[in-house]
Amino acid sequence: MKRIAGLLLKIMGWRITHPIPEGITKAVVTMAPHTSNWDFVFGRLGFASQGVQPKTIIKKESFFFPLGILLRALGAIPMNRGFSTGTVKKITEMMEESDNFFLIITPEGTRKLSKNWKKGFYFVASQAKVPIILGFLDYKTKTGGLGPVIYPSGNYEEDLKIIEDFYRDKQPKYPELFNLSPQNLKKTS
Repeated sequence: MKRIAGLLLKIMGWRITHPIPEGITKAVVTMAPHTSNWDFVFGRLGFASQGVQPKTIIKKESFFFPLGILLRALGAIPMNRGFSTGTVKKITEMMEESDNFFLIITPEGTRKLSKNWKKGFYFVASQAKVPIILGFLDYKTKTGGLGPVIYPSGNYEEDLKIIEDFYRDKQPKYPELFNLSPQNLKKTS
């Protein structure tokens, strides 16, 4: 599967420039920007080319027959909308019970324009005591991969500045639908 996924990415003109960091077997992976269904396709192929089958949280309403069978086979976890304490606890328990567990979360929470990023990715990583790996797709360069590894400090606002600085130059498929949180929108010159 690794070779096939890598070949498909190559045929479509994409390449993985930053593989999974060595020695990390459990993490929350933020994937941004997220403005298109194609993000899922390229992201899944990227992970498959690295020999990793990540998990992702998808709204439970999507798990109708026959789509639910496919979603589960792709590592999707059905959840109620929003991150409640129960969701964080359930994901934390799943991580603790697994030897390898990479959970992909799109901090924007939607492909539509979002004014603020969701905080669930941070709460899951903090509670599970795992790092956050900054995953990306850049449509301008047709590259993707996993960037810096961040260990939650407990100061969400400060950690978010670091996270958003990394994504500032990544070009989404639909730039008009990508937004960093308002408090961090200042462009660096």
